[in-house]
Parts: sequence; C-alpha cells; structure tokens
Amino acid sequence: MHILVTNDDGPPSQQSSPYVHSLVKTLQDAGHSVSVILPHVQRSWIGKAHFVGQLTKPTYFRPGTLHEDDGTTHERPLPEGTPGEEWVLVDGTPGTCAQLGLYHFFQERGPVDLVVSGPNYGRNSTSLFSLSSGTIGGAMEAATCRKKAIALSYAFYSRDHDPVLIAGASRQSVRVIEHLYNNWGEDVDLYSINVPLIQGVEDNRVMYTNVLQNYWSSGSPFQEIEPDEEQEKPEEREREIRHQQVEPVRATGGSGQVRHKHKHFKWAPKFADIHKSIEENPPGNDGWAIKEGYTSVTPLKANFMHASSSANGELKLQKIPDAKSHPIIHALIDYEDPYVQPLILSALQASFPSSPYTLISSISELPTVTSLLLLITSYESLPFTYIHTRPATTFANAYVIRKALIRKHYLASTLDSYLIKHPTSPLKHHIPATVSFELDYAEFLDDAILEAFELHESFARNEGKMPAAREWWILKPSMSDRGQGIRLFSTEDELRVVFEEWEAENPEEGSEGDTEEDEIEAMTSAAASLAITGSQLPEAKISSSPLEEARSASPAAGKTHGDGIITSQLRHFVAQPYIPPLLFPELGHRKFHIRTYVLAVGALKVYVYREMLALFAAVPYVPPGSGPADPADSGLDMRSHLTNTCLQDGTREGSVLRFWDLPATLPPVATPVSSDRAPTPTNWRAHVFATICASTAALFEAASTQPTTFQPLPNAFEVFGVDWMVDERGEAWLLEVNAFPDFRQTGEGLRDVVRGLWEGVVGIAVGVFFGVGDGGQGKVGEERWGMREVLDLNMGRG
Repeated sequence: MHILVTNDDGPPSQQSSPYVHSLVKTLQDAGHSVSVILPHVQRSWIGKAHFVGQLTKPTYFRPGTLHEDDGTTHERPLPEGTPGEEWVLVDGTPGTCAQLGLYHFFQERGPVDLVVSGPNYGRNSTSLFSLSSGTIGGAMEAATCRKKAIALSYAFYSRDHDPVLIAGASRQSVRVIEHLYNNWGEDVDLYSINVPLIQGVEDNRVMYTNVLQNYWSSGSPFQEIEPDEEQEKPEEREREIRHQQVEPVRATGGSGQVRHKHKHFKWAPKFADIHKSIEENPPGNDGWAIKEGYTSVTPLKANFMHASSSANGELKLQKIPDAKSHPIIHALIDYEDPYVQPLILSALQASFPSSPYTLISSISELPTVTSLLLLITSYESLPFTYIHTRPATTFANAYVIRKALIRKHYLASTLDSYLIKHPTSPLKHHIPATVSFELDYAEFLDDAILEAFELHESFARNEGKMPAAREWWILKPSMSDRGQGIRLFSTEDELRVVFEEWEAENPEEGSEGDTEEDEIEAMTSAAASLAITGSQLPEAKISSSPLEEARSASPAAGKTHGDGIITSQLRHFVAQPYIPPLLFPELGHRKFHIRTYVLAVGALKVYVYREMLALFAAVPYVPPGSGPADPADSGLDMRSHLTNTCLQDGTREGSVLRFWDLPATLPPVATPVSSDRAPTPTNWRAHVFATICASTAALFEAASTQPTTFQPLPNAFEVFGVDWMVDERGEAWLLEVNAFPDFRQTGEGLRDVVRGLWEGVVGIAVGVFFGVGDGGQGKVGEERWGMREVLDLNMGRG
C-alpha cells in the first residue's frame, strides 16, 4: 500500500513527538510505501482547522536514528537521484498536511491508498479529546477527500519512552491498520484507533467501540495566569498537560459593577473530568477500552450527525422579551457572604443574558405591588409576610418552616414515622438508629434516657470491656450545626460527664425550650398578614462563624458555651451509633463525610447536585477508645472525628476534595461482613451517588408527610446541604440536613463547584418560576445543569 502519514505533534522529538518515527519504520518493514508530511511544529488540539490567509511553506526533514533527536531540517529538498529518506514539513495544520500530501507532494509514488494521522502523543478517546484532536482532524480532512483514513493515538502511562513498548504498539497498530484496510466497514469514512502503551498490548483484545459522550464538568479548561508570567512553548505546554491535571486559579471579585481585570490564560484541561465520565458510564466506549488495556477501534463519519431524529420541521424561537410581553424581573440579591454573592450574580447573567432583569437593594424600589421580585438573601432578612401574600409574583430562596429536616430530633421522628408506613423505603438501610431525648439538667439524665432501650442495651454490652472494644455512640445537640457540641461516649457515666461539664460552664442558665419559636411559627402559618421580622423567624441558622454568632446573640437566644453552643440549643439531643468510616491510606487515613447540595423547588420538586464534596478531618483517624484520653474528657482531641472544615484552622489545604476524585477502589475491609449485608459494590462511587439520590427522594417524601414541621411554599426554593457518612464497605449513611450551608467550606480551589450549583439553581428554579431562560420542565431521573431530579410531588400548595 501507499500510505500517507501525518500527525499533529510535528517531527520526531523525545519531548513532543516520540512515536511517529517508530510507526513509519514499522510500516516500511511491513512492505508498505510510506510518504510523510507533518506540521513543522506541534499543532495539538487544533482539530480540522486551516490557517486562512497564510502562505504555507514547506521545509524538508531527514530522519536520523530511531528514538534519537538527531534528524535535520533543510530549506530545500534533496537533489533528484540523491539517496536517503526525506519527509516534508509544512507551517500549517494536520488538515493542511493531509491536503498537500494527497494533491501536491509524492505524486510520483502513485495514488495514496490510505492516510494515517498519528500516532498521537496521548489518547484521543471520548468526545472531549476527539472534538479538538488535530490527529483526528488530519484523518477527517482526508476522509472529506474520499480517502480511507485512520487516526492513530497511543495512550501512554509513563513519561519514559520505552522503545520496547513503543515497538509493540507500532506492530499492533500496523496489524490493526492492515485489517481495517482489507475489511473496511460499509458507510465508514474513517477509524479512530487508540492503542494503550502497555506491556503485552499485542496479546490483548481489540474492541470496536463508540465515542463516549462527555463534558467538562469542573469549569473552564483554561487557567488564569499573571500577564508577566513567562510563557511556555506550545510543545512544552502540551507535554505538561498530558502528564498532570492543572487546577485553575480564579481571582475573587466583589459585587456591584464589573470592571475587567487584565489577565492571561493558558490551556489547562482537567483530565479528571474525563476519568470521572469513564467511571460513571457502562462498558463499550473508547475510554473504557483503554482503561481495560484493550486497543480501541471506533468507526466514524466525516460529519456532525443529528443528535435526535425528532428534530424536524420548524424551530419555534422564544419571543424576544419586552416590558409588555414579559415584565422586568427585579432581583434583590444580598446573600451576605462575599464568597457566594458574586457567584449568584454571575449565574443570573449566564442564565438570562437576554432576559430583562434589574438589581435592586430594597423592596421599596419596586415600581408597583405587582412587580416581579426575586429574593435571594439571608434567612433572617426574608420578608415572609410579603412572600406569603404575593405567590404569583415573588420567588424567594427559603421555606419558612422546614424543621422536620434541619432539626435533628424532628428529623429522627419524621423518619421513624415514615419508615413504619414504608418499611421497604431506600432510607431503611441508610439512616443510623437514632435515640432522641430532652434534658434540662445533668441530674435528670436517668429520667431522660429511661426509655432509650438501645442505649441501655449497649451500655450493658460494654460493661467490663476495654474502651477500644466497646460500642461507641455519638451525641449531637439537635439545634446546633457545623460540628458544634458533638461528643463521643460508650457508657452512661461518660454521657453524664458531658452534661455536667456543660452545666458547670453555665450554672445559672435554665433551659429555654421551643415555646417562643413554636408560637412564632404558628403565627406565621395561621396569619401571613402578621409582620414577623427576620429576627423573630423560627429557624435562623448561624451564617458566619458559630462562635461569633453565639457571642453576639441576643439575651433571648441564650448564653454561649466555650465551643460556640448556645445554651438554649442544649435541650434536645440525639445519639447514634458511631459509624466506622471509610479510610483511604493514600489520602492520609483521614475520616471524611460527603456534602451533597440538594435543591428543593416549590411544593415540591427535589434535585441532587452531582458535584458532591468530600470534607476531611484535620488529622489521621484514631478509633474511639484507642486514644490516650477518655472521650468524656474535655481535653480530648476530637479533630480526627470531626470532618466539618469550618472547625479547622489555616487554609484547609487538602481538606476538601471532589467526591468523584476519590480513589476508585475501596481498601480491604477489616471487619467481617455479616450475612445480612449486601456485598461491597464494585463501582462504589456510582453506588453511593445512586443511594444518595434514592434516599434524598425518600427523605423529602418523608418530610412532606409532616405538615406542621415542613411547609414548602410554591413560590420558594431552598438549597440544603445534606451530609452523608460512608462506612468502610462503601455504604452511605444520612447524617444531617443543613439549611443555608456554609459554601465557604468548599474553598477557592473548588469555587467552580459552587458556581455550577448556582447556575443550576437559577436555570431550574428561577427560570421555570418566571418563565425565562431555557429551564423547561424535566422529569424524575433526568439531569440538567448537573442536577438530577429525584422527586416530583404535588402537595396541593400551588
């Protein structure tokens, strides 16, 4: 065969183009006539482009020793009749090389039978690689000239260019190329081949695959750099991004009018997005084949095919909104958090670029009482009377009553009642046993836990055992959040010491119950016309530092303990068995929990945000009872047990990771598996996400059965932070539900996670309510803006 070879990596180079010389030599050794025309420099990620308006000029390359950078480039070709191999280099793209090689060079060698573009320095699998690939672009250009074409890529795993591995991949490539040429598929324009650069690849399977459709899920693949930062050469940058994932550095901005900041950018794609998509999808795609060590062969057409056969007929465009057809939305955005505020404003601009909305700073700025109003503020600032009386024109970012979810003792009661009627619910095996009790003074502990049979049975089993061998429990004040007031205990004496210490800190303080709050909630529900101010609202959550909030609390809120707990919060408690956590040695053997953002809209749709976070404890894990001090001792270092990062000092570097970036394989389980437990899941991350989605749907369905403690408004939405613990077998357990979660725990490095969340919130919740944007109506199981709809209930509230 006469084979034309091009690529997008340029002439042979151990730094940027280490494979092309080996392939050419292997093709020649197999008896083929090979003509080579390459870009004169590295041209990766350029697709099937051409440089319009540029004069394209060739130079001539004489290859040297295989795997050595001793080839030479010349301005003029060898004279006619001079022996020696010579390739053509052009100052153009892979697509230009294919055109010039087919029609303007090598004519004396006869027609080209096959065009091979590659081997690329790195894989070209999945749509994120393929759509931008210069290697595929070169083959695609040849296919548009009705030439058989193959794009060839080597998926490497090491920076060391092992000649043995390269030779094996080249032999494998030639075998596959010859087979495809002789068995060309009907209606196939080109093939994309990916060969893993591994030992024994010639003995592994060769699989026909499809291109995995995937997307950038973690934000921009460009990294901001300072304008005076030294620029890298393209081939150096390509080599760097092929070997590491580079996280973007994003400058923080304030709210208000935007001024451009002068900055430069460089290409820094996050390959973790690609790896994650491969893990989440079933076998059969090109990314999966490479992961398994197989050679992937993907048949392609040289066009952009229809995404759906249903896209026929006239396309009805949304009418351009104006003041008459669509009144202006007035948006009062005052989240009181400089981390979140600009992200919400950015989400509005991104979701409604052509829709009329204007920012206001006060309701008094509304032109009429029927003006459309979007409220996204702190809970305490929301005017619930105004919201109640304008259900068709006002949309707010919180429900007034949702303590069935956010107060731990109410949550336990809600779930207990629900599971009695729904014993097969997904929640049944994903909520820990919970003991709820009330206690005003430590001396009444016996009475408080009189009917806590689970505790008494556990205490009895622990008698005479060393601390490390006991069953341990975790105590949580029901109305506190952000890790405040959590204690561990294994005996009744240890539990008593906890309460005695709290009581000793505030000997004069009585217990302020829920009476005032319940009265206010009743007033809010019964008479929306009552002027209930933000400071009177029943479920105000700590929105900055818990210690600062507690210190500045009004006298009615109760006195403050040293760990930031308001005394009036110390009446209702829950106790749960301590869950042995999943630990990864490669992540420092630290305990972590999963933070899931859940969007509830109206009455009632519920969505789970796919981009979950893993929040780690500050220090390596020490099992309860194994440390040097008794857990009831206030001097005990609880840092290995508390995974709430707001309790950590410093930058929290490494304390927050993307859930989907956690190791794909679970470590071995030390504890024997009981016969009634399901086997450990193979794809544990996908299993956990599916569990969380199903359990979240059941969680909100359970809350919907409690009309006095959960009242979703049809003209409101709310973002909850739902926390889950993963045990050592990869099973998720519900911990708690937080209103107004602390987004700052995400940190600057993962700011795009919160950005994407708010874009989804605005697109799905705000867009649908006001009828703008392209939110539309989805259905349970579908994902939009990275949010999976898990529940759609009609609660008869709108």
